[in-house]
Amino acid sequence: MRFEFATAGRIVFGAGAVREVAAAAATMGRYAVLVTGANSERAAPLAAALAAAGIGCLPLAVRGEPSIALIREAAPWARGHNCDLVVAMGGGSALDAGKALAALLTNTGDPLDYLEVIGRGQPLERSPAPCIAIPTTAGTGSEVTRNAVLASPEHRVKASLRSASMLPRLAVVDPELTMDLPPAITASSGLDALTQSIEPYVSPRANAMTDLYCVEGIRRAAAALPRVYANGHDGEARGAMAWASLLGGLALANAGLGAVHGFAAPVGGMFPAPHGAVCAALLPHAMEVNVRALRRRAPESDALRRYDEVGRLLTGHAQGGAEDGVRWTAEICRRLEIPPLRAYGVGPGDIAVLVEKAAQASSMKGNPIVLTPEELAEILTRAV
Repeated sequence: MRFEFATAGRIVFGAGAVREVAAAAATMGRYAVLVTGANSERAAPLAAALAAAGIGCLPLAVRGEPSIALIREAAPWARGHNCDLVVAMGGGSALDAGKALAALLTNTGDPLDYLEVIGRGQPLERSPAPCIAIPTTAGTGSEVTRNAVLASPEHRVKASLRSASMLPRLAVVDPELTMDLPPAITASSGLDALTQSIEPYVSPRANAMTDLYCVEGIRRAAAALPRVYANGHDGEARGAMAWASLLGGLALANAGLGAVHGFAAPVGGMFPAPHGAVCAALLPHAMEVNVRALRRRAPESDALRRYDEVGRLLTGHAQGGAEDGVRWTAEICRRLEIPPLRAYGVGPGDIAVLVEKAAQASSMKGNPIVLTPEELAEILTRAV
């Protein structure tokens, strides 16, 4: 057995952990770009702590999901202010923007020089600037992944800037930062976290180490997600979801993803649909089609055994199987009131182009079986 595993240089997890950021940042740089979501006031205590530690801050609020244009403009702006550090605090969009900006602070050129699929895919020549990632949602696991997803409106798709050197220098996961998330974001980000433990577990690239994270992540998310949706101030459930999200990020960064995320990039690129909401709408349908395809064309596949285990972990029933997991997932999506993709403007006329784009997505390489165009269309049609 041989495998490789990479993650953030250091991970700090626990209630109140955000208070340790300033001291750590002081060892990495003197002038930071402080990347936040649209509500930069949430990071005001962190900005004050950084200032008290002698670190200058250049604020950058990311309104919506990060685009190529945002990074194209922000990188020379930050270089012009002699920034040598990135501190990113927010949801997946803020963290992805922070990681991309850290890479472009030290690597000149256009983001398209380095982007997958729509860009030139060139490797980064220099190590990114130090990056500290602080998630305020329990969903993407971006604090421990090696890529940054950027939107390209002109291409109507999202693509990744990816390199092992883009793993944050420090990931700080503080469940207290998620306590005020509204139910809808709790639901969609939580189902994204669940997806990011299920897809790496059934991926052909799964290994003994990622399996540990996936099994724990699925079990924790399945138990905590209904609780935290019902009561956002359930501290124990919030902590469990933050833990599950971190585990999913650790797993996907090393074992890949699958059809759900293969669709998420083109859907998110063509429509104003949040990433977590797209993943949530697709998950039960992708699971069902994958299981059926495996039974028909690869009945000896280890992925079928793994889907059976997913069913047992989700339901808590020792005799559960893959189909039980599919039913559990569909039911939790109903309970958490996940809207269909048509709520974001996706219609039957969009399915063909989305299937074509999804088939080319890098995430699709981690799917446990190559799905036919008809099967991909079925997943999307059901999610619409």
